[in-house]
Amino acid sequence: MLKFLKQVGDYTKEVVQSAKYIGQGLSVTFDHMRRRPVTVQYPYEKLIPSERFRGRIHYEFDKCISCEVCVRVCPINLPVVDWEFNKTTKKKDLKHYSIDFGVCIFCGNCVEYCPTNCLSMTEEYELAVYERHELNYDSVALGRLPYKVTDDPMVTPMREFAYLPQGVMHPHDLPAGSRRAGKTPQEIVAETQAAQAKVSAISEGSSKG
Repeated sequence: MLKFLKQVGDYTKEVVQSAKYIGQGLSVTFDHMRRRPVTVQYPYEKLIPSERFRGRIHYEFDKCISCEVCVRVCPINLPVVDWEFNKTTKKKDLKHYSIDFGVCIFCGNCVEYCPTNCLSMTEEYELAVYERHELNYDSVALGRLPYKVTDDPMVTPMREFAYLPQGVMHPHDLPAGSRRAGKTPQEIVAETQAAQAKVSAISEGSSKG
């Protein structure tokens, strides 16, 4: 008789423990179900990059003085600057400038240290090509005006993210007392503990019966 009761008690403990783990997993699942979806229907919907996003580099040929500072500060000596010295003006005449975005790590050092501000980071991140040699942009390709998601009539720009409160579009200057969508970890733990207590009470009642 005692052996049977011990088996029943062990079985009840295993049931409670299993229910505990299942409840913990479902609590996370239900929390994510209450959040807004974060899936973007690309390419018809695109997220708007932040102001400090480091995308394709924009180059202004007229401002470049061929100082090669961008080459010296680049961790991989990436920019290729081809120039000739003009003996008449005693200045460098820029002939060619190129950057291979297949090798670039988009650190932004060239933009930060450029003395004439002829380089700038854009919000373009769509640089996929069929051949890697096409990623080697010359001065003409680098001088192309940057692409903006908000200017494309065929694209719906997405500003709202799942970690922001309902109805808030910008992550800065949030309203006082605002909170993200879904439940906080403390609320999830409290609900899990309440579910565990309920399962324990039911199992104890069934064992006594």
